[in-house]
Amino acid sequence: MAVLQQELTLGEAADQLARALPGHRVEILQGRLTVTPPPDGSHALSLTKLGRAFDRAGIVEAGHEYVQGVGLWLPALPEDFAIPDFSVVDADFRDAHVTKNYYAPNVFRLVVEVTSSNWSDDLHVKVECYAQAGIPAYLVADRKHGEVLLYTDPVDGKYSDPQHYKRGQSVPVPESVGVALDLSVDVFLDGDG
Repeated sequence: MAVLQQELTLGEAADQLARALPGHRVEILQGRLTVTPPPDGSHALSLTKLGRAFDRAGIVEAGHEYVQGVGLWLPALPEDFAIPDFSVVDADFRDAHVTKNYYAPNVFRLVVEVTSSNWSDDLHVKVECYAQAGIPAYLVADRKHGEVLLYTDPVDGKYSDPQHYKRGQSVPVPESVGVALDLSVDVFLDGDG
């Protein structure tokens, strides 16, 4: 019996994986397909508490929204996209729809990742991707190393060295986000607090 094989594009393969693995995060970063399992409880709780902090700071009144798991189109390669854990976006971000569930990077004010099993992507590949996309601020809760890193103001597609914050400290949200807010490192790392 003959078996027909079909070559899939990276985007088609990503779509098939997303359907086959509900709850997993499927992304294409620098032309590489990545799959991350669903977050653990501490990861999810830290994002919930982050949203509450932005609510208290008046993010909606500042003309922005926060969203979880919304696709960010990465313009470096045609099929590249990321799905950040948490993002602060312009209130009208849906007008910047590019394709599928992905939105143009110019409506993203802040992107947040809380590391999981894919911590290396969050600390390396996504730093490059988000800088190339011109994301004004990228915040990484590095649970593996017990710190939070803040990258800001990319120039020529690169962030300068990040600011490091340890347990017991707070991370000031950059002015470009539109609200005055200090975020607890411990809440980011553990979901406690």
